[in-house]
Amino acid sequence: MADSASQVLLGSGLTVLSQPLMYVKVLVQVGYEPLPPTLGRNIFGRQVYQLPGLFSYAKHIVKVDGRAGLFKGLAPRLCSSAIGTVVHSKVLQVPARVGRRARGAAGTGGSATSQEMVARSAATLITHPFHVITLRCMVQFIGRETKYSGTLSAFATIYREEGILGFFAGLIPRLLGDILSLWLCNMLAYLINTYALENGVSTMTEMKSYSQAVTGFFASMLTYPFVLVSNLMAVNNCGLAGGLLPYAPTYTSWLDCWSQLHREGNMSRGNSLFFRKVPAGKRYVWEEQRFR
Repeated sequence: MADSASQVLLGSGLTVLSQPLMYVKVLVQVGYEPLPPTLGRNIFGRQVYQLPGLFSYAKHIVKVDGRAGLFKGLAPRLCSSAIGTVVHSKVLQVPARVGRRARGAAGTGGSATSQEMVARSAATLITHPFHVITLRCMVQFIGRETKYSGTLSAFATIYREEGILGFFAGLIPRLLGDILSLWLCNMLAYLINTYALENGVSTMTEMKSYSQAVTGFFASMLTYPFVLVSNLMAVNNCGLAGGLLPYAPTYTSWLDCWSQLHREGNMSRGNSLFFRKVPAGKRYVWEEQRFR
């Protein structure tokens, strides 16, 4: 019990600290660019026009809504973090006989990964309604709406307008991304630890922890499109300006969203908040205001 409580507290602290970063990332993912690009240099030193990075974007939010504005959507996100941590921990504490069955079918490594997959999936499924509300609270910044002003009222609004399915908008790509990321990370880490690192090295344990971190980073990069599509589907056509044209058309499904993003070359939009090159042929809010 004490261990679960400490995990919840740690997770809540990290959630608060990372809230401004996620807020900016979500607005960029939606395609909201309120600031014009500036002339800068890329990683190779060549002059290019770049869209504002994390700090410039955050300053703009503070200018409009104050410092507290950086923490919109924090309450439902804290709920999601706390509930997800508890569910994940409880699912991993299933009876040992379940673990023995899995080991008999897939071996020890496969069993551990399978149990982690089930735990993550259960946590994602149960907390996804809070995730949807978090995203919509953030996207309200674009149209200055107050539709999702509270967690409880947001639940009532979604149920009234979209029914039960509204709470699970974007769930499928999110689940697929989590599962693929987990298996890719563990498979790559296993291959590196087994074939690339020599046994008997004094720093073996430390090296294996580094390999886990590196493979986790690459796995998250490869599965980022699932995160992007999931977030876009969670806010698409929900009555907020950020989920409608000119930011996004009404997608018929997450596959339709994926297809359109791929066609536009926007599958990595929001993946990096630094050195953001202006995409060719893309129109933004600041351009529309300039040409009026």
